[in-house]
Amino acid sequence: MAQGVMEVSDTSFEKEVLQADQPVLVDFWAPWCGPCRAISPIVEELSGAFGNRVKFAKCNVDDNPATPGKYGIRAIPTLIFFKGGNVVEQVTGMVAKSKLEDTINKVLA
Repeated sequence: MAQGVMEVSDTSFEKEVLQADQPVLVDFWAPWCGPCRAISPIVEELSGAFGNRVKFAKCNVDDNPATPGKYGIRAIPTLIFFKGGNVVEQVTGMVAKSKLEDTINKVLA
């Protein structure tokens, strides 16, 4: 059952992402970022399609500066795929839905 996209913060990141028992896609974004707003519905859509096998989360970089800093995020949107608490894939910028689907399938393989 898909759970949608959850908000994670600097304080909840370790529990919700690093300790998750399934792969996690984290969308690092900001409200003022046009490409972030453009990719958001795609991430929502993918959470419906893959939500039973992948956890989807968003992290607002303005409200939570420590986590993006830890992962060296210099541009947004940046989508990082975590598996077993480790970064396994990263996609930066506005990309096609098919590219994200390919990356999710690669992470799940």
